[in-house]
Amino acid sequence: QVQLVESGGGLVQAGDSLTLSCAASGRTFSSYVMGWFRQAPGKEREFVAAIHWNGAYTNSMKGRFTISRDNTKNTVTLQMTSLKPEDTAVYYCAASPVLGSSALQYNYWGQGTQVTVSS
Repeated sequence: QVQLVESGGGLVQAGDSLTLSCAASGRTFSSYVMGWFRQAPGKEREFVAAIHWNGAYTNSMKGRFTISRDNTKNTVTLQMTSLKPEDTAVYYCAASPVLGSSALQYNYWGQGTQVTVSS
């Protein structure tokens, strides 16, 4: 069992940077792939990035967003730069046994944190 709690969301202006954090509890954190998804109002949940315990990752926002994890602290972070109004969404942290971009692969989810980017 893994419990996930996101933090770091907020209201920023276009062009700003923001770092989201996800704290995980559970003894087997390091064995899970950790991912970030986002969901804007009226839209489907969208994959952002994911990272394996060994550092391998997949990132749909490469160039602006960076995912990293610290297995000693049971945390995963999402550094977001050059934010745009279209990045406005609820951002979710999730855990999966395999690396991938499908939400169906992720067994555990946090409650989400709101990111709002004003123009």
